[in-house]
Amino acid sequence: GERREEEEHHSLETFTFYLSEPLSKERVEAFSDGVYAIVATLLILDICEDNVPDPREVEEKFHGSLLEALSEYGPNYLAYFGSFVTIGLLWFVHHSLFLYVTKATRLMGLLNILSLAFIGGLPLAYQLTSEFAEKSHNEIEAIQVSCVITFFASIFQFAIWTTALLNEEETLHAFARYGGKEHAFMFAKLALYPCVSLGAFFLTCLLSEFSTAIFHLMQIVIPFAFLALRIFVRISLTAVKSVMSLSRRKVVLLEEEEACLSPNETLS
Repeated sequence: GERREEEEHHSLETFTFYLSEPLSKERVEAFSDGVYAIVATLLILDICEDNVPDPREVEEKFHGSLLEALSEYGPNYLAYFGSFVTIGLLWFVHHSLFLYVTKATRLMGLLNILSLAFIGGLPLAYQLTSEFAEKSHNEIEAIQVSCVITFFASIFQFAIWTTALLNEEETLHAFARYGGKEHAFMFAKLALYPCVSLGAFFLTCLLSEFSTAIFHLMQIVIPFAFLALRIFVRISLTAVKSVMSLSRRKVVLLEEEEACLSPNETLS
């Protein structure tokens, strides 16, 4: 019995050590950039292949007006821009994350692969929301699938940062550690997409009038949310620092006043 316990304990230590072994950070970044580039390329090929009006149709149906012909593909173009913004911002978050990671581990590499697996599903999300736009129940389900894909792609990025925090002295730059200058903003930045995608998913369950157009407009507005988030975090940190400095000044003044008082006055 004791031998079995020792073997199990040893195997558990080996497995834990295996996950914490270092991994080439440069190769993780190179592989990730390649996947993001391919996903963006597939999205561009999708929009260019099936959403260009036929010249004969422009002449016969729209009386030679190309703009009127293009307006019929409006939902597809909106889906394209919303999906491309999502891919671009997820890449930006990934870049910001690994900018502060000093050493990658095998566990972080595994979580990164899981995130990339869902990143690869974003062209599928684009096709669903463009094909099933304004088609009642299927439209809502297409949005829900897109929300699930975006949620898991972003939550695994958040898990990478959380894993790095467990051994922050070896894996993270000082700016992104607890108490660092960028720690609060990194937390808010990595939590934004999981919160937004989860919120949009629950909105589709509550609101019957929720449409793909609203969903893609939300995707396009998120970059402004990033900027607002940055400003909000900076203002909050400045306010906290000012409150803490005021409280420290009050404590210093009280100590100085007590030091100036005579022993009898202090006892009274």
